[in-house]
Amino acid sequence: MYKHILIPTDGSERSARAVAVGVGLAAALKARVTALMVIPPIPPVVLEGLPKPVHNEELEQSSKDYAVKCLAVASEAAAAAHVRCETVHVRDDRPWAAIVQIAEQKGCDLIVMASHGRAGVSAVVLGSETNKVLAHTKLPVLVCR
Repeated sequence: MYKHILIPTDGSERSARAVAVGVGLAAALKARVTALMVIPPIPPVVLEGLPKPVHNEELEQSSKDYAVKCLAVASEAAAAAHVRCETVHVRDDRPWAAIVQIAEQKGCDLIVMASHGRAGVSAVVLGSETNKVLAHTKLPVLVCR
């Protein structure tokens, strides 16, 4: 059945549940896992008097540290379940596109991800990364609520 499962995480409680579901499924199927963290790029700051924009290295490092922390949760869950796990951290201002791209690049055959369950106006205004993944991937997607 499924041999390689992509599990995107954002560090939220719902993502942690999706990690648990994805890792549990991988263990049952003897599949491997790729855990993915997508962080938006840190925009450069323009300061008056400087000829070009500067990058905020502290914010950059903080976001990297957060990604490492979130991916460690997935990696530890996989290790505890004796599931092979690779972790990937990318920067992209369109998380859904990075999820679809990494799933294709890594040869995944299933995506397991959380839905934040927004409804009504907030779902329309904020959009849904999960809905965008569903609309743009050809892979099956298991959505955890």
